[in-house]
Amino acid sequence: MAAPSLDSEFMQYWAQLTVVQKTSLLSVIKSFVQEGESISLEQYNREIDEAVADMQKGEVVSHADVIRLSKEW
Repeated sequence: MAAPSLDSEFMQYWAQLTVVQKTSLLSVIKSFVQEGESISLEQYNREIDEAVADMQKGEVVSHADVIRLSKEW
């Protein structure tokens, strides 16, 4: 019996979202239900190493810049 009320509540919130918000939320939902999207431990570690190398080269975006940029979305 919980499922119908959850579905109803979800739809109430869904109707209030913008197209951009719906698109974003849909990608999150898809990430939960899609199978076969995982990467290997080697790939995971490679991506971390690349991110650390970018940081060490100064190729970063500050938190303040992220906040400023997100307000432009």
